[in-house]
Amino acid sequence: MKLAFAPDLSGKVAVVTGGGGVLCSAFSEALAQCGAKVAVLDLNEEAARAVAERITAEGGTALAVKANCLSTDSLREAREAVLAAFGPCDILINGAGGNNPRGTTDDEQFDREKENVRTFFDLDPDGVRFVFDLNVTAALITTQVFARDMIERGAGSILNISSMNAFRPLTKIPAYSAAKAGVSNFTQWLAVYLAKSGVRVNALAPGFFVTNQNRALLFNADGTPTARTGKILAATPMDRFGDADELLEPLMFLLSDEAAGFVTGVVLPVDGGFSAYSGV
Repeated sequence: MKLAFAPDLSGKVAVVTGGGGVLCSAFSEALAQCGAKVAVLDLNEEAARAVAERITAEGGTALAVKANCLSTDSLREAREAVLAAFGPCDILINGAGGNNPRGTTDDEQFDREKENVRTFFDLDPDGVRFVFDLNVTAALITTQVFARDMIERGAGSILNISSMNAFRPLTKIPAYSAAKAGVSNFTQWLAVYLAKSGVRVNALAPGFFVTNQNRALLFNADGTPTARTGKILAATPMDRFGDADELLEPLMFLLSDEAAGFVTGVVLPVDGGFSAYSGV
């Protein structure tokens, strides 16, 4: 990949959770291209290994680590593996997250005439709780485990992954929208809390990118766009989905102490204008 902005991260150790996914694998590869030693953490060890192998094949340094971001014990084991291989963490990307059907409604609005659909009143509280845990609690626990090393050295950068849902809730996905709003709020809170420690905390808020998690919502089995895709693009002034590569320079800017040394507590939209558009 070609980076328009490529800070020198030589000697830095980067930990990326959810590193086997579409977006976070691109983050991992970009970090390695800038010279960082990258620990690719994912519950899916095979996916993490595939990313690490691509990085090493390109001459970078990477380690695949199986980790459950909802388990403190699992994350502590992952930290020990990273310490043994690379040393303490300098950069943490909390990329693990996602939605769950148990926190999703079938329709955009309640219609008392419809039957056999999952409404707000049918949502599974355990499913909603799982979505919150996957996005908010996972970021909290992972930061508790890996940021201690940053605090001891008085330097470091933490990046959380928020969403357009944090600015305006999307229909059908109340749990995910509220959870991502929580990620943004947690980002700002933690930035203030750690401001005097030398550790910066920011977030990216991607607009609409095609990933493994949302592909079925955006495209039919035959590859044609769904009605939801039509609505998304109609509300995106640039009239297209983003490419994963278009997140890389904003990512690098926020992670770079040289470029963004006085930037903390920011939730940066990368959304083709979605958050700015009123629909009129």
